[in-house]
Amino acid sequence: MKEYRLGYVLARIAIGVSMFGHGLVRLPKLEGFKNFMVQNFENSMVPEFLVTPFAYTLPILEFMVGILLIIGLFTRQALVLGAILMIMLVFGSTMIENWGIIDSQLIHAFIFIGLLLGINYNYWSLDTKVNK
Repeated sequence: MKEYRLGYVLARIAIGVSMFGHGLVRLPKLEGFKNFMVQNFENSMVPEFLVTPFAYTLPILEFMVGILLIIGLFTRQALVLGAILMIMLVFGSTMIENWGIIDSQLIHAFIFIGLLLGINYNYWSLDTKVNK
């Protein structure tokens, strides 16, 4: 049981750091990230009026999901949101035919789903302290 708990917390923190880092590096250059996304999608079927708000929102959500997973607060909700974000990113990548990045997005999605399935091992987290 202890090994499962240890493995869970390490996996939760690892995916949390990945999400945190993705958001953190994009937040200071949000306008540039938005422009990059709009440019990437200009020849796709996804209209700019959908790309622009997503591009502004994505780094904030990545950052928040990362922090929540690192500290283990609202873990279930953060995992669900992370998985949904990955599904959206996979869809976006297919729309611009960026097949190379989909592997990484799917790996992230599977980690989110695996952690969600093993949520009962989320022992070392703020969730367990708050919900006592």
